[in-house]
Amino acid sequence: MSTDQPPPGQPPEDDPFLKKPQEPTPPSGGSPYGSPPPGGGSAPPPPGGAGGGGFPPPPPPPYGGGDPYGGGGGMPDPLAGMPPLADIGKRIAARLIDVLIIAVPLFLIQLAFGTNRYTVETNEGEDVAEVFTRSYSGSGLIMTLISIVAYVGYDWWFTKKDGRTLGKKAMGLRVAMLNDGTVPPSGASLSRAALLWLPTLICCFCLWPIALIISILVDKPYKQGLHDKVAKTVVVRSN
Repeated sequence: MSTDQPPPGQPPEDDPFLKKPQEPTPPSGGSPYGSPPPGGGSAPPPPGGAGGGGFPPPPPPPYGGGDPYGGGGGMPDPLAGMPPLADIGKRIAARLIDVLIIAVPLFLIQLAFGTNRYTVETNEGEDVAEVFTRSYSGSGLIMTLISIVAYVGYDWWFTKKDGRTLGKKAMGLRVAMLNDGTVPPSGASLSRAALLWLPTLICCFCLWPIALIISILVDKPYKQGLHDKVAKTVVVRSN
């Protein structure tokens, strides 16, 4: 179970996604053996009395409350007041739409200038697995930098704008801050976009997206990917 709790903040009052504050439920008080009888008087003694042979009263709950993480039994759920969490299938579909929106123009640019992203070198007569090397060409390095700006900038801009990239709009999803449901601010949006795209574009084209999907599937109860945990965000339905 994820125990990340975002720091408190003061979101703008005109944010349309600001969820209503949730009042903590006061923990039940009084004697563990019930309230005193009507008309006053003291509560009945515990079973067995002071010198009886009954069972001793139960010990107090650990950590000072019902929450094993120290939040107390009256702490509200961070997701209270927000729409349901997004399905993983819709999140993947939204991401594929975003990738196509950015990748197609970048491919056309690369095709027009005839750039090769990588150069491959091998030595004849030797095992290819041992001598295979890949390095960025000069034009390929420039194209990689352009791709980083395009992917990170796209995700950062739309996330801080209203929490919805074009793909998320198409799938009825949005990104929200876990603590209050508001649109992520610029800093959180940038850190989320950077962790989402930089490893993919620089070194881990296939492995990093798989790692992100696995992190969403195994995280409970907020379905946060690694990029969500860094920014303290969740992805919810917008309609």
